[in-house]
Amino acid sequence: MSEQKALPTRMVLQAFKAKAVSAKKGYELLKKKSDALTVRYRKLLKEILEMKREVTEMMKNASISLSEAKWAAGDITRKVIDNVSSASEILEVHIDNVAGVRLPVFKSKHRDVADEPTLGRGGQQLEKCRKIWSEFLQVLIRLSSLQTSFISLDEAIKVTNRRVNALDNVVIPGIIANIHYIESELDELEREDIFRLKKVLQVKNRKEEEEKLGAGGEETFEECEEDTENHDNILMDYVIEEDDDDVVV
Repeated sequence: MSEQKALPTRMVLQAFKAKAVSAKKGYELLKKKSDALTVRYRKLLKEILEMKREVTEMMKNASISLSEAKWAAGDITRKVIDNVSSASEILEVHIDNVAGVRLPVFKSKHRDVADEPTLGRGGQQLEKCRKIWSEFLQVLIRLSSLQTSFISLDEAIKVTNRRVNALDNVVIPGIIANIHYIESELDELEREDIFRLKKVLQVKNRKEEEEKLGAGGEETFEECEEDTENHDNILMDYVIEEDDDDVVV
């Protein structure tokens, strides 16, 4: 598909220059946004890696504590289910805004629940197990929050980088190419106008000289040359006025 050329007029030229300024400003803003998102992206990646190592260690401790509780108190699954009346942890979702990108943040709100005293068989192991798994749950919520923000941030960076590349490689070069094309066409039209005016003045001067010679040669050759110089001065004044009009925006 061939590229469509813009109409070579001064109004179109001014419009393309305004587009070029806007496109460059947009490119700079998107570039800054991409840099800010990349900094946050790397920070999240570092936190996720550290959190995963912590989760691995805590998972081992939680599994061991659960095994100890089952060994000391027997099968506690049914008893725990029967005694749970409400959740002790409530998940809250907040939104963090990073360079215009909305990232979900999960936070756990602990709620005290009246528990029955565990002073019977394996009570100490059950209390220890509950405490370890409660801490483990907090870490899992934090990790899920980081991973969700990481995925959202990764997608936002890809979209922003595509826009930056489109402006840098397609939009801005296309606008600049159109500006150069219009300027070259306007220069060519100006040269054609000057050449056309010179031709018109030459024909007019020739006709005036022929009329004067036919009328009896009342004017001398020097006077004819003076008239020719006057016409040339008129032409130069016209060209200067045209240039002054071009400067006016």
